[in-house]
Amino acid sequence: MSDRTTLGVIVGNRGFFPDHLCEEGRRVVLGVLEDEGLGAVALTPEDTPFGSVETREQAARCATLFRERAREIDGILVTLPNFGDERGVAEAIRMAGLNVPVLIHAFPDDAGKMTIRDRRDSFCGKMSVCNNLTQYGVPYTLTELHTVAPATAEFRADLSRFAATCRVVKGMRKARIGAIGARPAAFNTVRFSEKILEANGIAVEPIDLFEIMGKAGRLDDRASTVAAKLDALRSYVDCGDTPTPALLKMAKLAAAIEEWTTANDLNATAIQCWTAMEEFYGVVPCAVMSMMSNKLMPSACEVDVTGALAMYALTLASGSPAALLDWNNNYGSDPDKCVLFHCSNLPIGCMSCARMSVQDIIGGSVGIENTHGTIVGRVKSGPFTFCRIATDDLTGSINAYTGQGEFTDDPLDTFGGAGVAHIPDLQPLLRYICEAGFEHHVAATHACVADAVAEAMGTYLGWDVYHHAG
Repeated sequence: MSDRTTLGVIVGNRGFFPDHLCEEGRRVVLGVLEDEGLGAVALTPEDTPFGSVETREQAARCATLFRERAREIDGILVTLPNFGDERGVAEAIRMAGLNVPVLIHAFPDDAGKMTIRDRRDSFCGKMSVCNNLTQYGVPYTLTELHTVAPATAEFRADLSRFAATCRVVKGMRKARIGAIGARPAAFNTVRFSEKILEANGIAVEPIDLFEIMGKAGRLDDRASTVAAKLDALRSYVDCGDTPTPALLKMAKLAAAIEEWTTANDLNATAIQCWTAMEEFYGVVPCAVMSMMSNKLMPSACEVDVTGALAMYALTLASGSPAALLDWNNNYGSDPDKCVLFHCSNLPIGCMSCARMSVQDIIGGSVGIENTHGTIVGRVKSGPFTFCRIATDDLTGSINAYTGQGEFTDDPLDTFGGAGVAHIPDLQPLLRYICEAGFEHHVAATHACVADAVAEAMGTYLGWDVYHHAG
């Protein structure tokens, strides 16, 4: 998550259009990328005229550069200061063979500079580039406006969305999700197909819950790793009157899980959070899971592996913590509002207030003294993006939906971690979720990244995505 997004840059050129525009255009675009904190890999004026691509030989040089630095390149930006040579652009991308997202950008003409010396015709050239990429079978992304000046807020927003798309594509294609324990018997809803995920580059690493609890139980109370996790818990959240023995159990659990996730190079986890954990270990794992999610390593309840995957996608796109919530309650009679809730392991980065408590729902059956460790409080207000990913065994596909809404400050007196969400046209969305057979869990992050997530999953990963734009 700390590596900056780097784009391979192709400056298109066509010789009988004003080529001086390429020199200026390359300089401006690279400057904007630098301003936005994005890396760039591009031909220089020493490599080709103006560092641009027109001929097949120049396309081959560009492709060679991209292949040599393929490990750095997360996406490709095609920029057209003039009409550009559509074959040169398409062949450079094909010969590079990077299989990364591609953004097509065209400079706007100035109505006061339409002479043969300064006219760009990028408006038209962009269509030719897109036509050729379609013929070559190369998927691509478009800017919001057909032509847009690089220094504008609109293009900077395009770059931000595209960078998020690149991060999601890169992360999803090599995601490794840890499954700790077995799916609770009462939760058929979180069934998934490991084989379908594996076919899409997503690995699932399972471990028995009792193995994790056994590793935790063997740790000495005075071990340095345990002491560090205990300090981290106490500094992370108001632990109130949580007994020290319970906090020690959480610290040991956190140390054991971290050792396992590090050894297996995992990006997210899904944990059997009840009721074996409480009955045989004596705490809930919620606080431990909350801390992991807050450090941008999502952790999902109830061994919801594809829920954890949706959390990871949102974290990649936003660079912010993601929570897993239930579509849980209506909010009065407002058809566009609902209550999103969990009991809870929400990361505190998603909350306006939080404290450690007990698990009221299952405390009656396993003993309230065995349920210390929940993170309760209110989801903070503000815009958010939601996402759900699921596997479909009958079609062998991965399906998803995403969209945006806003958490409100509407009054809500309840337990656990909860928030009131306003989502335009919520009722059609709920109908879609039910008719398509999606789970009742949904991931959410406090950022507006639905466009980037939908583009990544639909255009580049080839999943069936519903983008709710209510």
